[in-house]
Amino acid sequence: MTTVGDVMTREVLFVSPTTPLQEVAAQMLGARVSGLPVVRDGQVIGVISETDLLTKEALLGEAAPTRLSLAFSAPLRHAAAAQGARTASGAMTAPAITTSPGTPVAVAARLMIEHRVNRLPVIEAGQLVGIVARSDLVRIFLRSDAELLEIVRHEVLLGALLLDPADFTIRVNRGNVTITGSVERQSLAETVDRLIRQTPGVVSVSAELRWQMNDRDIRPEAPDYVSPFRIR
Repeated sequence: MTTVGDVMTREVLFVSPTTPLQEVAAQMLGARVSGLPVVRDGQVIGVISETDLLTKEALLGEAAPTRLSLAFSAPLRHAAAAQGARTASGAMTAPAITTSPGTPVAVAARLMIEHRVNRLPVIEAGQLVGIVARSDLVRIFLRSDAELLEIVRHEVLLGALLLDPADFTIRVNRGNVTITGSVERQSLAETVDRLIRQTPGVVSVSAELRWQMNDRDIRPEAPDYVSPFRIR
């Protein structure tokens, strides 16, 4: 299973709450990034992005929002609060949506989509240890067929299921995986199929796996037990 720790950037550029907005913008341009964590004493207290800066600038040229519009628009409330900001703490989005190194990349991707963010600070023991961006997750799906083949063999079959890859014939063509072979139980064959499908970069799976025992139809036998108590 590929985790955030496998794909994140460990050398993270960040700003402090007191960093002037002009310097924040200069750092973004210099590093060619669209957002930065805001960090105090190693802890992430927010994230400031190009959107935060542009929203602030756009609002400066408009009439003040009404109380009614502020009541129904969280982004507008944030922009109004940032209108007079001079430092990162005034314009940042807080609290930050974060993740951890052990989080599966699929979960991280879902967080980004649900919260409409392009990056997640990576936190371990309360401290910033990296950052993962959408581009890092997209890059996973550009894995070569040879790389996917090695992942299926060594991470899925051997590492996760303790199965000998030599017992299977595996082919990968443009991310489409075909696997044939034999396993002991039907439930294990289904697990092999499921874990390969969950591997980032795999487009489709054709699993032609035979099994020796259909453990899906097995039901536990009723206990051979007689109660010593009599119902009256």
